[in-house]
Amino acid sequence: MDYVLKTNNLCKYYRNFKALNGLKMNVPKGSIYGFVGKNGAGKTTLIRLLCGLQMPTDGDFELYGVKNTDKKISESRSRIGAIVESPSLFPEMTAEENLKYQYRLLGIPDYKGIPELLELVGLADTGKKKAGNFSLGMRQRLGIAIALCGNQDLLILDEPINGLDPQGIIEIRELILKLNHDRNITFIISSHILDELSRIATHYGFIDNGRIVREISAKELENACRKSLSVNVTDTSALARVLDSMGLEYIISDDINAEIFGRPEISELVFALDKEKCRLVSCTEREETLEGFFISLVGGGSNE
Repeated sequence: MDYVLKTNNLCKYYRNFKALNGLKMNVPKGSIYGFVGKNGAGKTTLIRLLCGLQMPTDGDFELYGVKNTDKKISESRSRIGAIVESPSLFPEMTAEENLKYQYRLLGIPDYKGIPELLELVGLADTGKKKAGNFSLGMRQRLGIAIALCGNQDLLILDEPINGLDPQGIIEIRELILKLNHDRNITFIISSHILDELSRIATHYGFIDNGRIVREISAKELENACRKSLSVNVTDTSALARVLDSMGLEYIISDDINAEIFGRPEISELVFALDKEKCRLVSCTEREETLEGFFISLVGGGSNE
């Protein structure tokens, strides 16, 4: 598998505080990587290191196969676009003027790509409207357009939907999926709105106290968080025979409790159990969410 980012025992210390403490992280090329952790877990520190705003205390990382200690790391960094906290834009300028300014900063000789960028993020019809009068969702989309001015293929977004209304959330979600699918842009997205993150992420990295405690693909997470039916019966040995005949997966907890994976037809299950002289006393459907999975890894408390 190709990776756009690999970190190796990456550390960043501030006096006695270990913001990153042996971080090992792997972001596959073309993925939407959900970066999940509590406040102070180290997410923003990692972003600063990747963008060259700070230097590691120890360890190293690779961007597109180039180590951070290599002179060519600036070339790899030029492929990164980042929005941390809020988009960097000029409120007194139009969307087009903001993009032209970014083009000049990057030394891009002409503005031919700007109309396509505005169309891509849904701001082609904003005309002379100043960015300061944009909705929060429009400003976020303009920020993404600015981050893409140099044809970047890795975007780092810190809380991209924070404060957005439902329509703005949908627009940002659809834009991220479009850029990922049509342009193969890799995303690293830090968000504390885990339900929304679960709609788009293909991979996850869970960080706690400066370390990655688990990396997992969306498919693996789906299996880990799959729906189940907690049942209480009078005889789990009889239940096991019935479930085996139905071809269902299950875990027997004790003589009267079990967990069934999948969605058996309850009336059919009750009828089959009755034939085995077994009674279904109660059943409860369960489904672990991304938030529940996260808490099970790192414990309770606030998260970004």
